[in-house]
Amino acid sequence: MQHAFSVLHERHTGRVSATIAVLNGPNLNLLGEREPGIYGSETLADVEARCRRTAESLGYAVEFRQSNSEGALIDAVHELRGSAGFVVNLGAYTHTSIALRDALATVSGPIVEVHISNTHAREAFRHVSYVAPLAAAVIAGCGTLGYDFAIQVIAHRLGAKT
Repeated sequence: MQHAFSVLHERHTGRVSATIAVLNGPNLNLLGEREPGIYGSETLADVEARCRRTAESLGYAVEFRQSNSEGALIDAVHELRGSAGFVVNLGAYTHTSIALRDALATVSGPIVEVHISNTHAREAFRHVSYVAPLAAAVIAGCGTLGYDFAIQVIAHRLGAKT
Protein backbone atom coordinates (compact mmCIF):
# COMPACT_ATOMS: atom_id res chain seq x y z
CA MET A 1 0.00 0.00 0.00
CA GLN A 2 1.28 3.45 -0.88
CA HIS A 3 1.55 6.17 1.69
CA ALA A 4 -0.49 9.35 1.23
CA PHE A 5 2.60 11.40 0.40
CA SER A 6 3.62 9.22 -2.55
CA VAL A 7 0.00 9.08 -3.74
CA LEU A 8 -0.20 12.86 -3.75
CA HIS A 9 3.18 13.24 -5.43
CA GLU A 10 2.22 10.88 -8.24
CA ARG A 11 -1.16 12.57 -8.72
CA HIS A 12 0.49 15.95 -9.20
CA THR A 13 2.83 14.49 -11.80
CA GLY A 14 -0.17 13.55 -13.96
CA ARG A 15 -0.15 9.79 -13.49
CA VAL A 16 -3.09 7.93 -12.00
CA SER A 17 -1.65 6.95 -8.69
CA ALA A 18 -4.30 5.30 -6.60
CA THR A 19 -7.61 3.54 -6.78
CA ILE A 20 -10.88 4.39 -5.10
CA ALA A 21 -13.04 1.33 -4.49
CA VAL A 22 -16.77 1.76 -5.12
CA LEU A 23 -18.82 -1.06 -3.62
CA ASN A 24 -22.53 -1.56 -4.22
CA GLY A 25 -24.75 -3.95 -2.33
CA PRO A 26 -27.92 -5.90 -2.97
CA ASN A 27 -30.46 -4.81 -5.57
CA LEU A 28 -28.31 -1.99 -6.90
CA ASN A 29 -27.88 -4.06 -10.06
CA LEU A 30 -31.56 -3.18 -10.65
CA LEU A 31 -30.93 0.56 -10.50
CA GLY A 32 -33.04 2.27 -13.15
CA GLU A 33 -35.68 -0.47 -12.97
CA ARG A 34 -36.42 -0.89 -9.25
CA GLU A 35 -38.59 1.82 -7.71
CA PRO A 36 -37.53 4.63 -10.07
CA GLY A 37 -39.61 7.07 -8.01
CA ILE A 38 -37.18 6.53 -5.14
CA TYR A 39 -33.93 5.59 -6.90
CA GLY A 40 -34.21 7.37 -10.27
CA SER A 41 -33.84 6.14 -13.83
CA GLU A 42 -30.04 5.92 -14.09
CA THR A 43 -28.57 2.45 -14.34
CA LEU A 44 -25.64 1.19 -12.33
CA ALA A 45 -23.60 1.29 -15.56
CA ASP A 46 -24.42 5.02 -15.83
CA VAL A 47 -23.26 5.54 -12.25
CA GLU A 48 -20.07 3.59 -12.90
CA ALA A 49 -19.23 5.68 -15.98
CA ARG A 50 -19.76 8.92 -14.05
CA CYS A 51 -17.68 7.66 -11.09
CA ARG A 52 -14.82 6.86 -13.46
CA ARG A 53 -14.98 10.34 -15.04
CA THR A 54 -15.08 12.05 -11.65
CA ALA A 55 -12.21 9.98 -10.25
CA GLU A 56 -10.06 10.37 -13.36
CA SER A 57 -10.51 14.14 -13.25
CA LEU A 58 -8.98 14.01 -9.76
CA GLY A 59 -6.16 11.63 -10.70
CA TYR A 60 -7.69 8.40 -9.43
CA ALA A 61 -8.77 5.10 -10.93
CA VAL A 62 -11.95 3.34 -9.82
CA GLU A 63 -12.54 -0.30 -8.96
CA PHE A 64 -16.34 -0.62 -9.24
CA ARG A 65 -18.12 -3.67 -7.82
CA GLN A 66 -21.66 -4.80 -7.11
CA SER A 67 -22.91 -7.95 -5.43
CA ASN A 68 -26.12 -9.19 -3.91
CA SER A 69 -24.05 -11.47 -1.68
CA GLU A 70 -22.77 -10.31 1.69
CA GLY A 71 -19.83 -12.71 1.51
CA ALA A 72 -18.77 -11.46 -1.93
CA LEU A 73 -18.82 -7.88 -0.65
CA ILE A 74 -16.69 -8.85 2.36
CA ASP A 75 -14.26 -10.59 -0.01
CA ALA A 76 -14.13 -7.41 -2.14
CA VAL A 77 -13.29 -5.30 0.92
CA HIS A 78 -10.49 -7.73 1.82
CA GLU A 79 -9.17 -7.72 -1.75
CA LEU A 80 -9.30 -3.92 -2.09
CA ARG A 81 -8.12 -2.96 1.42
CA GLY A 82 -5.13 -1.10 0.00
CA SER A 83 -7.32 1.31 -1.99
CA ALA A 84 -6.94 5.03 -1.35
CA GLY A 85 -10.55 5.15 -0.15
CA PHE A 86 -13.91 3.43 -0.29
CA VAL A 87 -17.29 4.63 -1.51
CA VAL A 88 -19.88 2.22 -0.18
CA ASN A 89 -23.56 1.89 -0.92
CA LEU A 90 -24.27 -1.37 0.81
CA GLY A 91 -28.02 -1.17 0.35
CA ALA A 92 -29.90 -3.07 3.04
CA TYR A 93 -26.64 -4.52 4.38
CA THR A 94 -25.92 -1.03 5.75
CA HIS A 95 -28.58 -1.66 8.37
CA THR A 96 -27.93 -5.34 9.04
CA SER A 97 -24.34 -6.44 8.44
CA ILE A 98 -21.93 -6.32 11.33
CA ALA A 99 -19.64 -8.55 9.24
CA LEU A 100 -19.35 -5.90 6.48
CA ARG A 101 -18.79 -3.25 9.12
CA ASP A 102 -15.99 -5.32 10.61
CA ALA A 103 -14.39 -5.84 7.18
CA LEU A 104 -14.53 -2.09 6.48
CA ALA A 105 -12.89 -1.41 9.86
CA THR A 106 -9.72 -2.97 8.42
CA VAL A 107 -9.25 -0.44 5.60
CA SER A 108 -6.89 2.47 6.08
CA GLY A 109 -8.27 5.03 3.61
CA PRO A 110 -11.35 7.17 4.12
CA ILE A 111 -14.77 5.56 3.75
CA VAL A 112 -17.77 7.49 2.48
CA GLU A 113 -21.19 5.89 2.86
CA VAL A 114 -23.68 6.74 0.10
CA HIS A 115 -27.45 6.33 -0.09
CA ILE A 116 -29.35 7.40 -3.18
CA SER A 117 -32.51 8.08 -1.17
CA ASN A 118 -32.79 10.00 2.08
CA THR A 119 -32.79 7.03 4.43
CA HIS A 120 -33.85 9.27 7.33
CA ALA A 121 -37.10 10.13 5.57
CA ARG A 122 -37.94 6.45 5.12
CA GLU A 123 -38.73 3.50 7.39
CA ALA A 124 -37.24 3.56 10.89
CA PHE A 125 -35.08 0.46 10.27
CA ARG A 126 -33.20 2.46 7.58
CA HIS A 127 -32.14 5.08 10.15
CA VAL A 128 -29.48 2.79 11.65
CA SER A 129 -26.16 2.29 9.87
CA TYR A 130 -23.42 -0.02 11.07
CA VAL A 131 -21.03 1.69 8.64
CA ALA A 132 -21.62 5.35 9.59
CA PRO A 133 -19.38 5.29 12.70
CA LEU A 134 -16.45 4.27 10.46
CA ALA A 135 -17.22 6.77 7.71
CA ALA A 136 -15.52 10.09 7.04
CA ALA A 137 -18.89 11.22 5.63
CA VAL A 138 -22.39 9.94 4.96
CA ILE A 139 -24.19 11.22 1.88
CA ALA A 140 -27.92 10.52 1.60
CA GLY A 141 -30.73 11.85 -0.52
CA CYS A 142 -28.62 13.35 -3.32
CA GLY A 143 -29.58 10.68 -5.83
CA THR A 144 -26.75 9.11 -7.77
CA LEU A 145 -24.80 12.39 -7.57
CA GLY A 146 -23.93 11.23 -4.07
CA TYR A 147 -21.32 8.94 -5.64
CA ASP A 148 -19.60 11.90 -7.30
CA PHE A 149 -19.66 13.84 -4.04
CA ALA A 150 -18.20 10.83 -2.21
CA ILE A 151 -15.28 10.54 -4.62
CA GLN A 152 -14.64 14.27 -4.22
CA VAL A 153 -14.70 13.93 -0.42
CA ILE A 154 -12.15 11.12 -0.54
CA ALA A 155 -9.89 13.05 -2.92
CA HIS A 156 -10.17 16.16 -0.73
CA ARG A 157 -9.30 14.15 2.40
CA LEU A 158 -6.24 12.82 0.59
CA GLY A 159 -5.16 16.33 -0.37
CA ALA A 160 -6.44 16.81 -3.93
CA LYS A 161 -7.82 20.16 -4.98
CA THR A 162 -11.50 19.45 -5.66
